[in-house]
Amino acid sequence: MTTFSKHLALFSLLGTLFSQAQAAIPSMLGQQALPSLAPILEQVTPAVVNIATKSMVQRRKNPPLNDPFLRRFFQIPNAPKPRSTQSLGSGVIIDAAQGLIVTNHHVIDKADKVTVTLRDGRSFNANIVGSDPESDVAVIKIRADNLTDLKIADSDKLRVGDFVIAIGNPFGLGQTVTSGIVSALGRSGLGIEGYEDFIQTDASINPGNSGGALVNLRGELIGINTAIIAPGGGNVGIGFAIPSNMAMSLKTQLVKFGRVNRGQLGITVQDLSHELAQAFNLSLQQGVIISQVARNSPASKAPLYTGDIILAVNGKKIKNSANLRNKLGLLSVNDQATLHILRHDKQLKVTIKIGQRTVASIGGAQVHHRLKGATLANRPLNEVHQQHQQGVKVVDIQPHSPAWNSGLRQGDVITRANRAPVKNTAGLTKLAKGRTSLLLNIHRGNSAFFLIIR
Repeated sequence: MTTFSKHLALFSLLGTLFSQAQAAIPSMLGQQALPSLAPILEQVTPAVVNIATKSMVQRRKNPPLNDPFLRRFFQIPNAPKPRSTQSLGSGVIIDAAQGLIVTNHHVIDKADKVTVTLRDGRSFNANIVGSDPESDVAVIKIRADNLTDLKIADSDKLRVGDFVIAIGNPFGLGQTVTSGIVSALGRSGLGIEGYEDFIQTDASINPGNSGGALVNLRGELIGINTAIIAPGGGNVGIGFAIPSNMAMSLKTQLVKFGRVNRGQLGITVQDLSHELAQAFNLSLQQGVIISQVARNSPASKAPLYTGDIILAVNGKKIKNSANLRNKLGLLSVNDQATLHILRHDKQLKVTIKIGQRTVASIGGAQVHHRLKGATLANRPLNEVHQQHQQGVKVVDIQPHSPAWNSGLRQGDVITRANRAPVKNTAGLTKLAKGRTSLLLNIHRGNSAFFLIIR
């Protein structure tokens, strides 16, 4: 047989087999059910709601028409009429009996009216129970019967590669479902929120999905959809969700206090780098090292010391300083935390009580609204002795927050406010009280300058 004849016979055989396979497929599919997520979604989707908000925004006056004669001539009222703005988002029912719904802070922020629409078409007005801008978590409440809530999964057991389903209300289209996998865990340092420990997923998350549910294949809640990276304005396969453990811990405080009652330990830390590990003659690959302990702080009373390495908090391993900040950010004032530390080659357990923040404000709101996002603390005594000058230090700042946009940066020292010396946070609060603007004298490194906050 020639080579051509062999090839022709082979192609003929393959064609026959392919035809037989095609003929067999419908028969096979008719005998067994197709793989589908529908059974899970039938249980889950009634617990995911659409949230619509309305806010009244005061219109700015038109400068050319500020003249009283022109306003009378054109019959323009003196007070500009407010205009209504609307936004859409999603939420998750986590307690059917109480009507509690978890969503994002930015979904309901500044809302005058919040309306919740259920999967069955019913709509209810909602009350805001509490909200936390630093973590972007909020809790609202409705009064309704026959609600369905979601079972909460342990998000600490998630693994990269686990299948997930995202449910929400993208672009106001109505409830929409997408699927994908967990593509990364513990994402932080993105500058999206003050406290970041995101689940990253390639399940499509778009505008309007905020506050919606990220569930596993058991139909359990593992995250609250929050943010996307979208350079082109649409989904590019990188979405972020707040882990369920974090959201539920914050929910407890929001229901109890109406806000997150965060405290502090009184320590300054930095990541345990490879170079630092070598300098301390350690074989550790992760952890944080305490670089400073504030006087009369909960940390000093525990006691903790400079050079201690924090390995875990309440049994949860600490990878870096951002991870530690997130763990402590879930604790309330007067809560107790057990720290596993390494001190001089010895592992110890230290129990410490979370104390009140010795700062001017949480997010700067008590000092001035333009300082929101800055954490301010009394200048450490060792710095005061070195520089011979008291003041208030910016110990932390959220990127792109009002304080950041005003020009403040981490490490800045406020020495004067409205030309008066600033000795401590209490003094700054007193000087700022009732003021619509602040003239701050800022020391940054070896330079000093004035900054107007208005």
